[in-house]
Amino acid sequence: MDNFTPLQVHDRPVIVMDNGSGYTKMGFHGNAAPNFVIPTAISFGGSERRAAGPASCSDDSQVFIGDEALSNTRNSVHHPIRHGVVKSWDHMERFWQESIHRYLRIDSEDHNFILTEPPMNPPENRDTAAEIMFETFNVPGLCIGVQAVLSLYAAFAVAEKGSKAQRASLTGCVIDIGDGCTHIIPVSDGYVIASAIKSIPIAGRDVTSFLQQLMRERKEPVPVEMSMDVARRIKETLCYTASDVVKEFAKHDTQPEKHSRVYTCLDPRTGAEHACSVRHEAFLAPEVFFRPDFISDEYTTPLPQLVDRVIQSCPIDTRRALYGNIVLSGGSTMFKDFGRRLQRDLIKAVAARQPPGGRPVEVHVAAAQRFGAWFGGSVLGMMPQFASMCCSREEYQERGFRSSVACNDNAA
Repeated sequence: MDNFTPLQVHDRPVIVMDNGSGYTKMGFHGNAAPNFVIPTAISFGGSERRAAGPASCSDDSQVFIGDEALSNTRNSVHHPIRHGVVKSWDHMERFWQESIHRYLRIDSEDHNFILTEPPMNPPENRDTAAEIMFETFNVPGLCIGVQAVLSLYAAFAVAEKGSKAQRASLTGCVIDIGDGCTHIIPVSDGYVIASAIKSIPIAGRDVTSFLQQLMRERKEPVPVEMSMDVARRIKETLCYTASDVVKEFAKHDTQPEKHSRVYTCLDPRTGAEHACSVRHEAFLAPEVFFRPDFISDEYTTPLPQLVDRVIQSCPIDTRRALYGNIVLSGGSTMFKDFGRRLQRDLIKAVAARQPPGGRPVEVHVAAAQRFGAWFGGSVLGMMPQFASMCCSREEYQERGFRSSVACNDNAA
């Protein structure tokens, strides 16, 4: 690259920002976990019209993001990203501004940035993100990475096993389950097989809603205004994946006192303590990924079958590698035994079509999967080839973001 020197790339840490429907993960490259994880939410204390305009038109004290926005009940809360795609660029720009200045506390002109994007993100969205980063925040360099590819970077960076060829080729099938959407993305030699991607709108938020509904049906003593937050916390701390739902039901019914859990929450307004019991919903809520008909009449294909269909729709010479390297990414894959159940059901789906001893199936479970895409960006920022994958401000001004990225890809 003509105008992008090694000093610009390595002199100061790269900022990695993974903006999801539910949460934004942000921090400095080289770290194993993001420095900040906040809800992707924004609210305004004054006029929304003014707050959504240029920074000079609004008072920063009147803009709230993350948990502050969610707790600011006097004003409406906006979620700039829905189902993984930015829906309001005005709100997204203000969210980035507050994230950079209030949380990261940096000058954006001094740091290169890595942003993430979902698979099949419209090119216009990438152009808009680049325009905001270069023209509003004056970043010296920008790289936008597909979340699935970054998750593979993360998986290979922490893998204790696996061939060098696999690590070099970046081939695998990524199952990315966030708050708003589930993506199944096959990647071969670092390139997404776009024609085989599947997305379904069943994800972490649906698990939370289903759990809330189950608790409500049992008339657990949780205030209505707290029920969603309580359900989310129970999901994150007590839920698990059962290998056999019928047997799990029998265990709970036979010895309810042994298998039930008590969750205690505090009402922030009154200070009153509420205790609720957690029973069958602990394993029923995550079951929506394997029995989506629990909550949907439209999307009824279990996740293992969907993964099998995705891989089967890929070129035949890539299928063995894809089955052998299935990578989990996203907070909603963190349920206990989720990977084991997925692998077992996927093996059954493959065996039903092939004789024994066919393609081996391997689902990788790693500590990095909660923030897989972010950690992959952190790894990418340390790689020597990061400079060739980054678009500099000079290149953007000369050729535009899309043309610069295409040139860099060809050069690489």
